[in-house]
Amino acid sequence: MGRLTQAHIKSALSKPGRHHDGNGLFLSVRDSGQASWIARVQQNGKRRDIGLGSLRAVSLAEARGKAQMVKAAMVAGHDPILAINAPTELTRTFREAAMAFLEMRADNAKLADVSQRQQLAHLRTYAFPTLGRLQVQSIDADRIANCLKPIWLGKPVTAKKVRTLIIRILRFARPDGALFAGTLAPAVSDRLPKQPERGNFQAMPYRDVPAFWTRLGEKGGMGALALRLVILTAVRSGEARGATWAEMDLEAAEWRIPAARMKARKGHRVPLSPAAVALLRDVAPFKGKNSDLVFPSRNGGPLSDMTLTKAIRDMGAPFTVHGFRSAFRDWAADETDFPREVPEAALAHAVPNEVEAAYRRTDFFDKRRALMNAWAGFVIGDRGSKIVRLARPGPK
Repeated sequence: MGRLTQAHIKSALSKPGRHHDGNGLFLSVRDSGQASWIARVQQNGKRRDIGLGSLRAVSLAEARGKAQMVKAAMVAGHDPILAINAPTELTRTFREAAMAFLEMRADNAKLADVSQRQQLAHLRTYAFPTLGRLQVQSIDADRIANCLKPIWLGKPVTAKKVRTLIIRILRFARPDGALFAGTLAPAVSDRLPKQPERGNFQAMPYRDVPAFWTRLGEKGGMGALALRLVILTAVRSGEARGATWAEMDLEAAEWRIPAARMKARKGHRVPLSPAAVALLRDVAPFKGKNSDLVFPSRNGGPLSDMTLTKAIRDMGAPFTVHGFRSAFRDWAADETDFPREVPEAALAHAVPNEVEAAYRRTDFFDKRRALMNAWAGFVIGDRGSKIVRLARPGPK
């Protein structure tokens, strides 16, 4: 039996039944004269007929292409229904899907959307070189694992972030994304070596912070300046590196970090000590023309975490940037009488007790201002200042 031609199809419309084209493709003609395309496949030992569309909507060439897509999906272990219903999505490259994903998630078109820019930087550095040109339906656990292997052990935190981002993009881009992504992360992990266990962040003893601060003041560079703000405010590295001038109110000595940039996705107010305000005023002249970032890199984007770490390493200190938060917390516990809730709020830690969290209606902002002023006084050694001083508040 030969393959169908346009003449055969015209003749078949008066002959109800199934007319075979080859390779499992049929034209099914009903008594009413209506006709539709069907692909017949074998799945788990059982015959399965999959509709490809009516003859009016789908040409012979298109039906043959869809039949090939069905067979390819079956061989790959994918759902053939999804393959024929969303060919445009499935044939997008990973780079195209990633850009659509980031655009969809953007709250606005501002260049200062640091979280989005950092994700794009990770994709360009670690994912696009390997996966960028691949179609989304061809990306599996093996390809993702091969993409991550170069950084899986050397940059474990970054590698996990990239893995999560890749899987989220595939979940967004594929019609079967929810089901596909549910099994993908474990499958990727199975193909990679176990990462070294991470201990606690190595923190500088708080008594050594004033001497370190003095030495840090002699070091130039945007990384050193950002590190000084981290120390004075006890914020996380990413919160400082992504800080924008729009978040700063120097007159009110207040920094408002939006929820999108906080780990707990909850907005955070940071009281700025006079020392922190002075630091920011010193940095203001360096504001770039095309970036609202407080600490822009040379290309106008946010500084990398390694830039701040390098500032510490260059001074011969074996400590981490995050460890200064621990130093602050130890100092608050040992050297002040502030209730534990105040330094915990300063660190933007979530309240672990659900009942306590439900009833807490304050962020202790005024008390935190007194605490951060005291911390700044300790760090810069200005204990006698009338504005910045180390003080033990009396009982309330």
